[in-house]
This record gives sequence, structure tokens and C-alpha cells, in this order.
Amino acid sequence: MKDRNIKLRIVWMIPNVFMYVLFMGCGAFVFSNVDGLRDINRLGIWLIMLALLLFASLFGSYRIWSWIKQGKM
Repeated sequence: MKDRNIKLRIVWMIPNVFMYVLFMGCGAFVFSNVDGLRDINRLGIWLIMLALLLFASLFGSYRIWSWIKQGKM
């Protein structure tokens, strides 16, 4: 049972870590191209996307943490 829980944690953590890496990569892109995105009026869309990526990452981390606390994982 313990071995299954560790595998389940790894399976859920891989996409969560990917979301954090995606957030950092998109954030680096946005911050290196702020002037160009502002010129074509797309900065707001990219910032909203970054906020949604951060929210998804944090929510995923919270769910994993709560499942571990409840003993489901």
C-alpha cells in the first residue's frame, strides 16, 4: 500500500511541476517582451494567462497537499 501511495504522488506531482515550469517559461517570455506586447496590445492577455497558470499550479499543489493530509495519497 505504501508503494502505491508513492507512485500515486509521483504521477500527480509531475504535471504540477510541469505547470510551474510552464509558468516560469511564459513569465520569462512576457517580461523579456513587455514593450513589444504592449505595442501590439497583447500584454493584458499574456498577464491574464500567467495569472491563470499560477492559479492552476497553486491549486494543484493545494489539492495534492490536502490528499496527503487526508491519507488518500
